[in-house]
Amino acid sequence: MFETMIDPTGAPDPVVPAGGALAARPADLAGLRLGLLLNTKRNAAELLDAVAERLGQRHGTVPAARHTKPHINDPVPPEVLADLAARCDVVVVGVGDCGSCSASAVTDGIALEAAGVPAAVLCSDAFRATADAMARLRGSPGYDYAVVPHPVASLDAAGIAARAGEVLPELVRLLRAPADAR
Repeated sequence: MFETMIDPTGAPDPVVPAGGALAARPADLAGLRLGLLLNTKRNAAELLDAVAERLGQRHGTVPAARHTKPHINDPVPPEVLADLAARCDVVVVGVGDCGSCSASAVTDGIALEAAGVPAAVLCSDAFRATADAMARLRGSPGYDYAVVPHPVASLDAAGIAARAGEVLPELVRLLRAPADAR
């Protein structure tokens, strides 16, 4: 068995808050500026756009920024991270639908948290082990993310709409403060 995990993103270690602390969560999403950080994985844009539409309709978020990373396994570029931190109150990241893109999505979520922006990362269930390993490697063991059934890449429009509806409550849970903290 391997004793060391090598970061497939090639990213330098981010500055992680002590204990991998999350950014402060809002009590409500109404009126908050929503950012999307997409990778180039097939159907990532379609799924995150469908999620954003539902977040706006059902929870009152307002679209603020939408960035697509150059490659699925690259970490978020510093200038994109800075833009999302400046323009967004919350960000949805994804879609982790393969090993390296799941690792990268978790890395991006942790980077956003370190920048003070609540993030909800979306990964497919087949890559939980990769996402969890990356969270540990990045100093945030137990980092929580939303999970959808694998695969996402082969879904048609109806499948994308269904997945967006199914995962929405989990994304809202990740972005908002727990009820007992409000």
